[in-house]
Amino acid sequence: MKMRSGFVSIIGRPNAGKSTLLNALIGEKVAIVTAKPQTTRTRIRGMVDVPERKGKHPATQIVFVDTPGIHKPASQLDRAMMQEIHEALMTRDLVLLLVDAVRKQPRAEDGGPLKFDRASEEAMAFEMIRQLDCPVFLVITKIDLVPKEALLPLIEGLSALHSFAEVVPVSAKKGDGLRVLLHKIAEYLPEGKRWFPKEQFTDQPERFLVAELIRERILMETGEEVPYASAVIVERFEEPAPPTKKPRPGTVLPLTRISAAIYCERAGQKAILIGKGGSKLKEIGTNARHEIEALLGTRVYLELRVLVRENWRDSRVFIESLDWRKQLEELAEREGE
Repeated sequence: MKMRSGFVSIIGRPNAGKSTLLNALIGEKVAIVTAKPQTTRTRIRGMVDVPERKGKHPATQIVFVDTPGIHKPASQLDRAMMQEIHEALMTRDLVLLLVDAVRKQPRAEDGGPLKFDRASEEAMAFEMIRQLDCPVFLVITKIDLVPKEALLPLIEGLSALHSFAEVVPVSAKKGDGLRVLLHKIAEYLPEGKRWFPKEQFTDQPERFLVAELIRERILMETGEEVPYASAVIVERFEEPAPPTKKPRPGTVLPLTRISAAIYCERAGQKAILIGKGGSKLKEIGTNARHEIEALLGTRVYLELRVLVRENWRDSRVFIESLDWRKQLEELAEREGE
């Protein structure tokens, strides 16, 4: 049966709502979300099937690729994050540029056209899309937080800066505009094969999702520099054996054993992560465990430890070790020995 499919890269400045939109479109939590900028550090794929719309498009599989926020890099980690964006733009059929409706947009003068500072994240984003030869949608996010009368001037101002294929205002929180966005994307994607099974909603392994859920709790429960200087690597992931028969109602769920290392850059950061008498680490672990249990559908025994690796954000080797694709390769090599 004829169908369409394609890869859709999502780009924008930090806190534009990319991960929130991705989760809302997929209907599953495939990307962690916090109020802190630079929460996303790598490309994250999420898949969704769009049913046929007669006269418009056949059934379509959209593979969304969420990316880190566009920013000026200051460390090796920042450069690696920006490289993730460039690689996502190299293998795409369509791009969504997200702009936060609540972010004040600069003007040359009252009533004049939008004009970004050359060094701004918005200017970097528009420079990126000008080099693309694929359809680009302008997606205005967080429209539930601004008056309706403020949207039209914003859309007109941004539309004057680039020839967008479509302009779609959305609210991921309320679900406004999401169906319109999905069907509009389906109209532009090429005919092609299904890239992933229909029941699959992300290509990320559970180990990576677990590490991200732990990092999400660090981002939410610590402040200052600690969240940005923290990285999580799952060292042990022991899944329970699959049941030989259907469990009876009330049966105790099986247990998954997980050990993870939290890396930071200084002893002072380690002290904050551990907290007085281990209180902060316990809080992080307890809250992360609840999220992980919901993800895995099992009970979870979670063991965390905190290690100092000075200036890891400027270590290319260490940053590469955080890539879940590389971690899977190393696991496969060890298992094959």
